[in-house]
Amino acid sequence: MKNSNVFPLFLFFVILGLELIVLRVVSDFSNPVLGATLIAAAVAIAYLVASAVRIADPWDRAIVLRLGRFHALKGPGLFFIIPIVDTIPYMIDTRVIASSFKAEKTLTKDTVPVDVDAVLFWRAIDPKKAALEVADYMSAISWASQTALRDVIGKTMLSDMLEGREKISGILQGIIDQRTEPWGIAVISVEVKDVLIPTALENAMSMQAQAERERQARVILGDSERQVAEKFGEAALTYTNNPVALHLRAMNMLYEGLKQNSTIVIVPSSAIDSMQLGGMSGLTALAMGAEKTRDGNPTTQTKN
Repeated sequence: MKNSNVFPLFLFFVILGLELIVLRVVSDFSNPVLGATLIAAAVAIAYLVASAVRIADPWDRAIVLRLGRFHALKGPGLFFIIPIVDTIPYMIDTRVIASSFKAEKTLTKDTVPVDVDAVLFWRAIDPKKAALEVADYMSAISWASQTALRDVIGKTMLSDMLEGREKISGILQGIIDQRTEPWGIAVISVEVKDVLIPTALENAMSMQAQAERERQARVILGDSERQVAEKFGEAALTYTNNPVALHLRAMNMLYEGLKQNSTIVIVPSSAIDSMQLGGMSGLTALAMGAEKTRDGNPTTQTKN
């Protein structure tokens, strides 16, 4: 990353303008050769002075090489170098950088092709290593991230990948950080954005999930029926040991049936004796009581 600061260019023109003013005062440029020589010297001096002054942004660190060897790490702010002798091949950005990477049609451990998208958050903590230990550290980080993602996918089951993205992100962060540490790069975090599976497999998984939900619903319904049957069995035992309770329950059932504007109630003949309703006279009296209830105001009744 090259420094795009325009301050050296501005300084060049300022120095050149001052030199030309001074030369105009001390020399009349009567000799064309001498005038051209003085102008060339003024341009050279202005260029050297302007080249010696550099400014780095707060997030940039300048790699200064002196005669081909590493000399110093400069910045941020104003700093000076020796023109021609010193060079700045790189300006390293030390901010947190987000890089997206992905793996397409990569087989999982159970041989399912998936497409995985992820984001890597990293920063250069050692600009010297980032500039000298690897030719292009940004491309190297991208390739290291992709190969690490493919390795992790190949060792992970599809179900684990769909359910445990945080775990996969942690594994990826450890692998990438280990690979990029010699380059002076620190991995802050890795986030798996999306896991895409084939459409046919997605439909099959949806059908499987639907079948599982139906199975659970049937199991719950069967368990509910079993509990109801158990309660009915307990009630039957209660009525068997307490005929009075059975008689009251029968009377209440008939009363509720007649109360709903019913004129005919069908009761098995065997139930009359088993419920001790007292024959047809008892049923008639019960029906008359229900009729009186309908003629009155049902809402004013109070049940104790």
